[in-house]
Amino acid sequence: MLRQLPNILTISRIVLLPVLIGLFYVPGGAAAWAALWIYIFCAVTDFFDGYLARKYGTTSGFGTFLDPISDKIFVVSVLVALATFDRLDGIWMIPGIIILAREFLVSGLREYLGPKNIKVPVSKLAKWKTGFQMTALGFLVIGDYGNTVVPETLLIGQILLSAAAIITLITGWNYLKAGYKHI
Repeated sequence: MLRQLPNILTISRIVLLPVLIGLFYVPGGAAAWAALWIYIFCAVTDFFDGYLARKYGTTSGFGTFLDPISDKIFVVSVLVALATFDRLDGIWMIPGIIILAREFLVSGLREYLGPKNIKVPVSKLAKWKTGFQMTALGFLVIGDYGNTVVPETLLIGQILLSAAAIITLITGWNYLKAGYKHI
């Protein structure tokens, strides 16, 4: 079971994504809170699938392939939904665009370097970026419905996403510099 648990967690993120996005279409606070709880579950699985696979030595080719893809599908889908439902609009769309551009750039770089057996390892700063990004997205998923618990929830999410975008620019540049010498 431990061998399969990381892959089950990765797949659960993909399976729950349509439910999460579907809840954006349901009006009212109950749907927003349900979306937040699903989002939190998915964000936690994003951490634990890789952690458990490494800790118990159960990494697999399937997991190595699927985990980064599911992460990107998840983040891109949530960002698009947030823009669609006006939680990222106007100038606040810029951090989302920066994050999306970096995701595609780093994925392309890894795809290009992979056949040459050149790895682009995840940096500590990139892990911080993910932490800021996941926290920001949680605030944005709940949006104004979270104001009963934390005032200005939407604004906090937008500011945190901006911080994540700044870190994204730095890590994206670092990945490009590391990969450029092999291009």
